[in-house]
Amino acid sequence: MVRAVIIKCGNIATSTMVDLLLDETAARDDLEITVIGSGPKMTPRDTERIARLVPSLEPQMVVVCGPNVGSPGMVSLRKALAGLAVPRIMISDGPSKKVKQELEKDGFGYLIMDADPLIGARREFLDPTEMAIFNADVTKVLAVVGSFRAVQDELDKTIEALKRGEAYLPRAEVSDSYSLPKAGFSNPYARSKAAVAFRLLEAAAQMNYRACFVEKEMKKYVRLAASAHEAVRTAAKMADEARELEKGTDTVLRTPHSKSGKILKKRALLARPKGGAQ
Repeated sequence: MVRAVIIKCGNIATSTMVDLLLDETAARDDLEITVIGSGPKMTPRDTERIARLVPSLEPQMVVVCGPNVGSPGMVSLRKALAGLAVPRIMISDGPSKKVKQELEKDGFGYLIMDADPLIGARREFLDPTEMAIFNADVTKVLAVVGSFRAVQDELDKTIEALKRGEAYLPRAEVSDSYSLPKAGFSNPYARSKAAVAFRLLEAAAQMNYRACFVEKEMKKYVRLAASAHEAVRTAAKMADEARELEKGTDTVLRTPHSKSGKILKKRALLARPKGGAQ
């Protein structure tokens, strides 16, 4: 039994699903997950408060999920976790690319989610409803285009290594070239639609960065944020279309976990999942 602690500080869309990706039917016998977090805030005070709880949970691996691991709160959290002699993995968004070398120097693994965009966090635009819709749309796209399967695969490698008494740290940028093969599309049109959806999320991240941190005029940043969220909505529709094409030929790739934690595979809806490549 591997004891995993997942820390959520702030939020990216991946945060909402990371623990569930590892035990989707709540049936694994080899994994125990504890989730703790600081909610939407991620100041040093918030992250240090959470870090103090971790040793008492006696983790064998720690996964941290949240935005920009170079921000002050995340840096404080990284320092607080540095003394743990267990695999430590940061899952974050595009801005974290700037600190990859720091993460490696400090002994962290990382998964940088290229298609997990910054939200349009301007009070004149963003309310709880808009926030929930945005995260739902991004979550759908990350699932369809293979980015979530990449997270599943990499974290499962860490878990399997621990079960063998070994160590494995993922260090990867979850780009389109990494994600799309993981999606396992059999229909080239489905893959093309998914590729467009991925790139729309990348474009949304750039627009929302300008809306949140560059533009000072209210009308400009509200319009930019609205445009970014419309891009995400369009991406979700494209992802839906890609998934429906695969369903139409009964070739959707499914990768469930067995009770032992092994990743199984199947395509035909009425087939049973088995081990090995399909």
